[in-house]
Amino acid sequence: MISCAKNPYAFIDAEVLKVTDETSNIKTFTLRPRADISFRAGQFMEVTLPGIGEAPFTPSSNHNFKETLDFTIMSAGRVTKLLHQAKAGDVIGLRGPYGAKYPLDVFKGKEVFIVGGGVGLAPLRALLYALFNDVNDYKKIILRYGARSPSDIVYKGEIDSWKTKAGHVDIMVSCDVGDPSWNGHVGLVTTILKTEGLDVNNAVAIVCGPPIMMKFATFKLLDLGFKDSQIYLSMEKNMSCGIGKCGHCRIGPYYACKDGPVFSYDKIKGLPNIWD
Repeated sequence: MISCAKNPYAFIDAEVLKVTDETSNIKTFTLRPRADISFRAGQFMEVTLPGIGEAPFTPSSNHNFKETLDFTIMSAGRVTKLLHQAKAGDVIGLRGPYGAKYPLDVFKGKEVFIVGGGVGLAPLRALLYALFNDVNDYKKIILRYGARSPSDIVYKGEIDSWKTKAGHVDIMVSCDVGDPSWNGHVGLVTTILKTEGLDVNNAVAIVCGPPIMMKFATFKLLDLGFKDSQIYLSMEKNMSCGIGKCGHCRIGPYYACKDGPVFSYDKIKGLPNIWD
C-alpha cells in the first residue's frame, strides 16, 4: 500500500471477505478496507489491482455501513477479468471516493422513480439503500429494472425484500427475453415506464444502465411528462484517473469524474456524444 497523503493515486488496502456470483459475468465483492474510505450514494472509487491496473466502480452497498463495502463488477476487460479471479482473503486496493453524490435532499418529499438496466442496478442499489435509510422522507420509491434475460438479473435474492420497505416501495422487473422460469414482464425496460398513480410534477427520475438504454429511457421519461431538470443520469463512461487529469471522461465543459458522474439532464442536454 502507498501511504503518502500527497500522492493522489495512493490507495488503501482492502481485504476480500466474500465473492457472490450474480450472473455468469457479474460478481459482487464484499471488501473490508483497512482504513476509513466511506462514501455517499452516487460517488465512485477506483478499485486497484496493485501492479496491474485499476478501474472505477460505484459501491453498491449501503453508505451507512462503514466497515465493509460491496462492489458489483461485470467482467468486461483486462482488469475486470483479473478482478473476477479474486477470492476471499485476497487484498486489493481502493482509492476515493470521487465525484458527486445523489442529491437526496432534493429528492425528499417526492416520488423517486428509478430506472435501471443490467449491471446499472449496482449504483442504484446503493441509492436504494440510502433511500431506505430514511424511507419515510420520500413519498414513494419506484424501481423499474430491465435485464436481458432472467439469468442476467442481478441481486435476485434481494429484490423481493426491497418491496417490503415501509409499504411505499413499488418494484417491477422486465426481461428483454423470457424463458420457462420467468413469470414476469417480457420487453425492454421502457415498456414498463408508466405514470399511472405517479405525480410527475412532484417526482424525480434517476437512470443508470448501458448508454443506449439510458438514451431511450430518458426520451420515454420526457414523453411521460418529466422535465429535463427532474431526470438524473449516472454518466460513468470513460472514467479513468478519477481526479480530472486524464480527460477521458470529458462531457462538454464537464469531467464525469469530478463534476458527475451524476448529472441532471438539463445540465448535459445538447452536449455532443452524451449517449456514446
